[in-house]
Amino acid sequence: MVSTIGLALWLMATGCVAGYITALRRNIAIARKTGFPYYVYPIYPMNVIWQLTSGIWLPIIQCLPKSWWEGRIIPMLRDWSYTTNQAFFDWAGSETVLVVGPDDIVCHTQSADVISQVTTRREAFPKDIARYSLISMFGQNVVTTEGPIWRMHRKVTASSFNEKNAAHTYLEAIDQTRGMLSHWFGGEKRDNDSSETILTLEHDTMRWALNIIGYIGFGLRLIWPGQKLPDDPILAKYGQLEPAPGYTMSLASSLAGVMDHIVAILLIPAPVMKYLPFQFAKHGYTSRENWQKYMRDFLNDKIGEVRRGERERVGMDIMGGLVRSAYGEKPTTTVKLTDDEIISNAFIMILAGHETTANVMHFTLIQLATNPAAQRRLQQDVDALLGDTDPSTWEYESHVNALLASHVGAAVNETMRTMPPVTTIPKIVSASADQTITTNGVTHLMPSGLTINIVPASVHRNPRWWPTRPSEITGKPTDLEDWVPERWYRETNRDAATSTANADLDDGDDYGGFKGSDVSASLFRPVRGSFIPFSDGPRSCLGRRIAVVELVAALPVIFQRYSIELAVDEWATDDEVDRMGAEERRRLYAKAQKSARDTLSAAASIVTLKLRGQRVPVRLVKRGKERFVADPEL
Repeated sequence: MVSTIGLALWLMATGCVAGYITALRRNIAIARKTGFPYYVYPIYPMNVIWQLTSGIWLPIIQCLPKSWWEGRIIPMLRDWSYTTNQAFFDWAGSETVLVVGPDDIVCHTQSADVISQVTTRREAFPKDIARYSLISMFGQNVVTTEGPIWRMHRKVTASSFNEKNAAHTYLEAIDQTRGMLSHWFGGEKRDNDSSETILTLEHDTMRWALNIIGYIGFGLRLIWPGQKLPDDPILAKYGQLEPAPGYTMSLASSLAGVMDHIVAILLIPAPVMKYLPFQFAKHGYTSRENWQKYMRDFLNDKIGEVRRGERERVGMDIMGGLVRSAYGEKPTTTVKLTDDEIISNAFIMILAGHETTANVMHFTLIQLATNPAAQRRLQQDVDALLGDTDPSTWEYESHVNALLASHVGAAVNETMRTMPPVTTIPKIVSASADQTITTNGVTHLMPSGLTINIVPASVHRNPRWWPTRPSEITGKPTDLEDWVPERWYRETNRDAATSTANADLDDGDDYGGFKGSDVSASLFRPVRGSFIPFSDGPRSCLGRRIAVVELVAALPVIFQRYSIELAVDEWATDDEVDRMGAEERRRLYAKAQKSARDTLSAAASIVTLKLRGQRVPVRLVKRGKERFVADPEL
């Protein structure tokens, strides 16, 4: 009996080993055909077992001779594309590298040539929608579909993303930023020279973005604590800071809770989450239930408005537009979304448009506090463009393009370059046929089904595509890891005309949405494929214009009258700072700058890149009352 069991176990083990070797050899043969460098791994880095146990094995691996693992281990690290930047590609000596394991092959690329071809040839290199299946929990949407179904979702949802609605968003961003300023200064205490130390910058910029997305997504003007709600029956139900009758949370709170616990909500089935004995599960479940109920009620209210022939609300209202496309007397499209698809697309617009914009705002404010010279340059441009005028009088048509071409636009661009909203963009080679890609004059075969990971965090630091100088912060040969908005005024010696990244590879179809460049023509224009904070091509982010407009509207509101400084409470009291001389203050601020840079370098990506459990305290001070950032030596 024992010998029989032993034989069975031996046969099973032998079969597993044989299958492992066969799969690895097959994948090696496939990788070899591409012509790109490839490296073989005993376990695929995205394998669930490795992801769960890497904390055990990595210290053991690092006890081996360094030459065995130093470069090879990089793609096995969490968030390697952000934390190590170009290190893996530099070690491999190639801008495109394949990682081969027994259960999969993945092609990582930071080549603008490759990226531009992959993102613009939509049918040859479709989105890897299997990775996005979790966010179809409410129904199919524009992110989780491909082929003709995606085209239908894209054309229906794209109708809301136009210049008219960008202008509405510009004004709403100004209004919400003024609300955030009032919140920081305690409302009636607005005349103070300085705010208290702000420990909630990430939370506040999230709320700022949520309030704007409430307007963009649903036509609702959400308020800050202390503000008075407009007299509107719809807002009385959906805009209150307190729960509406029949709910346990307000709409804004439920949406914030969904965003706070989005990973758990996506991974854990609702019936399981309901009974888990953890606070995060309870809050996440309650937020999801309230949000879904709000959405169902809101959808029914919108359908009623359309059927009664009531005029649409002034401003942007994505969900209202989707409802009108399906229920209006004259549908705006020949296809109709189901109720679940309307809710799912509204959800995806919130998910995609809220965290990304909030994070860029959060990071830009920290970077401006950390880099006083850049902040002073931004304020000079704000003064020149807007002077002392009241923000309520600012106009989109008159100001937005000038702001995009100024240090305001440069600062936003530089944040998206150094800290892109997403650090990896997954694509696959179409299952229908092998494809080819040409880079550096060489044509490479891309086997059908191959996973391609586009790495924005790396291509954004590739000196082949970006103007660079020696770093004044780290002393490294390039400053591509530094946040330097002035980079966007520099010239480069590269011959962009020789790059296939500049080729017009689009298929010529109209997929809706903004069609211009993400970068002002007055600034440095990266070659196509080298600056991809919103991806590129037909599947680029629908709301990219809206996101940039929000940011360039908000920053002038803040910096027209205020400066932002890193809080130094950890090292000195206010009284101690008041007694310091200029040099002592510089040394003190240098500590805060180093701490802020270290914290930003530790940002992590789950859904989007953000700080996880860390914060950078700041203070807002009236211009002319600064303790640190007005010093020209900083």
